[in-house]
Amino acid sequence: MRLKFSSFSAPFALLLGVALFVWLLLGDVQHFRAEPPATIQVQTPSLPRVEVRLSEAREHTPDLTLQGQLEPHRDIILRPRRTGTVAALPHPQGSRVEAGDTLLELDEEDLPEQLAQAEAELKLALSEREGARRLSGKNLVSSNEVLRLESAVAEARAELARLRQLRADARFKAPFTGVLDRLDVELGDFVQPGEDVGKLVEIDRLIATARAPQRRAPELRTGLPVTATLLSGEQLQGELSFVASSADSATRSYALEANLANPERLRIAGASATLDIALPSRQAHRLSPALLILDDRGRLGVKHLDDSDTVRFTPVSLLTADAHQTWVTGLPDQVRLITLGGGFVDLGEQVEAVPVNDEQES
Repeated sequence: MRLKFSSFSAPFALLLGVALFVWLLLGDVQHFRAEPPATIQVQTPSLPRVEVRLSEAREHTPDLTLQGQLEPHRDIILRPRRTGTVAALPHPQGSRVEAGDTLLELDEEDLPEQLAQAEAELKLALSEREGARRLSGKNLVSSNEVLRLESAVAEARAELARLRQLRADARFKAPFTGVLDRLDVELGDFVQPGEDVGKLVEIDRLIATARAPQRRAPELRTGLPVTATLLSGEQLQGELSFVASSADSATRSYALEANLANPERLRIAGASATLDIALPSRQAHRLSPALLILDDRGRLGVKHLDDSDTVRFTPVSLLTADAHQTWVTGLPDQVRLITLGGGFVDLGEQVEAVPVNDEQES
């Protein structure tokens, strides 16, 4: 069967062919430019930003704070060395006495007469010995007689010395200046040798005792300044006088003592006090406690930037710390500390550093 085209379809086909030819000839003219296009800008991801502050080491005098106990610089228990009846108490309990003052006197009874007799017997023995020596030179007295008289002189001297010591022991004298802190006898009391009758204490100076942890003990040495703060807020000044060479086996702490001046003679012996020991000065950095972190090995340190703005970690040693600031060693003399954003960057990562003013430091 033969297909037949109508007279209308031929002109339409001709028009469609012309339109197709024109489109192929001209192409997509809106994409053609007289000049080449500009270079395409590739967007690179931005670096993380952190705030940094330049920290410089400065001289710092750290201190070690310990809880201590105050004791008299010296004290002595009054114990008579002989029996006797209390005959005199020249100073009442609580009074201040000077070195050499008599604190207690015992009744001497017939001791003065015994001393007089002993002195006379010594004179007689000396006279007889001298006479025998002169006669011995003329062979009128035997050598044995001279030796007997020498022995008599020695015996008389020993008896006189014993009686004089008894007389001295009848008076208990203050060995140092202090306060008669306790007096437990009255006039007429009979006392025995070694009996506790009172106590003398020196409070012009005090001794503060405490224990230092083994971590801080190597920093301590005698002569370091010490400030003792009392519960009342008053302070006493002194210096470290003793540091134990070995630790206590139970607490692993080191005993120490400090001599403190007490010019006002405050009655604080036996009280507790807070001791602040000024340790040797050293170069250290002051920073906020919030900047301290622990690394994977459990070391305490801080994050900072090197010269290429790469995040680094450096371990530090803590000197002193409170709620507002810490002093640490172990950092270079100058270091750029990361003060903000450190928790969002990793070690070895390069960052964009934004400096902050010193006034903004934490």
